[in-house]
Amino acid sequence: MFITKRQKEIYQYLKEHIRDKGYAPSIAEIGKQFKLSSPATVHKHLVHLESKGLIRKHQHLSRAIEIVDERSIDVSPREYTVLGHIVAGKPIEVLENREVMSFLPDPGNKNVFVLRVKGNSMIEDHIKDGDYVIVEKRDLANNGETVVALLENERATLKRFYKEADGVRLQPANPNMSPIFLRQGDFKIQGVVIGVMRKF
Repeated sequence: MFITKRQKEIYQYLKEHIRDKGYAPSIAEIGKQFKLSSPATVHKHLVHLESKGLIRKHQHLSRAIEIVDERSIDVSPREYTVLGHIVAGKPIEVLENREVMSFLPDPGNKNVFVLRVKGNSMIEDHIKDGDYVIVEKRDLANNGETVVALLENERATLKRFYKEADGVRLQPANPNMSPIFLRQGDFKIQGVVIGVMRKF
C-alpha cells in the first residue's frame, strides 16, 4: 500500500490527536498543523486515507474520524443529555423533557454539554437549525473557534470568536447577519464547540 509522505504525516497526526485528546482534529486544525490553506486539500488527503482503509469517516458528524488498524482507539459512543436550545440573541432555553443523545466518537472529556441549535446564524459553518452542538466547558477561546457566549441580560449566542484591537468580534457564519462587537467584560464564554451532530 502506497501513501505519500504528507498522507503519512496526517495519518500519524490523527492517531496522536485521538490518542491524546479522545477525538479527532477538525479540518481547520489539520490545515493549520500542516500549513494547508484550503479545506478542500485537507479533505482530499482524508479521502485518500479512507480509500486505503486507514481511517473511517462517520457521515453527519464533525471530527468523526476513526483510525482503522489493529491498534484502533476505542471510540465507543457516549450518552449526553441535551441541556437546552441555543438561539442567536436569546437565552439558552432549558428543556423540560431532556433528550439523551449518543455521540460517536466519544469526545473523551467529561466536561462537556450538549445544546440544540435554533436558527441559521452559523449555516455556512454547516451548523443548521435543529443540529446538536457538543460544547467543551471553557472560559477562554482561540481566534476562529465557535463559542457559546453569554452576553448582557443573560442572552446567549453561538458565534465564531475573534479578538480585535479594542475588544472582540462574535462573527455569524451567515452573510445576512451582522457581527457583534463587544468590549472585554461585556460577555462571558461558556464553552467552545468541539463537535456537531445532525439527527435524521
